[in-house]
Amino acid sequence: MQIIVADSNIDAVRDALPDAVEKTLEAIGLQCEGYAQLNCPVDTGRLRNSITHQVEGDTAYVGTNVEYAPFVEFGEYEHKVGQSHFLEHAVADHTDEYKQIAEAMLKDA
Repeated sequence: MQIIVADSNIDAVRDALPDAVEKTLEAIGLQCEGYAQLNCPVDTGRLRNSITHQVEGDTAYVGTNVEYAPFVEFGEYEHKVGQSHFLEHAVADHTDEYKQIAEAMLKDA
């Protein structure tokens, strides 16, 4: 028995990969954004509503532009002492889930 590969799909795979990676990062960023919003302490809702994600190249960013966000994430804010780490936990507590998302999406690409 002899197997001959007449055409290689390597070029098609190479061409499709950047789009598949971007879609995967978008899905992971959106999921992480949801966890950050869910875990964010709420007073007025401004901080929670400002949390968003963005994909740039091969990186997904999740964050906020609210000036007091670091104080809520890392320490004291308006006489409330304690660290919430809502952004850190949104990433670190769900790495297995993000890996599953990536594996499923790239497998189907």
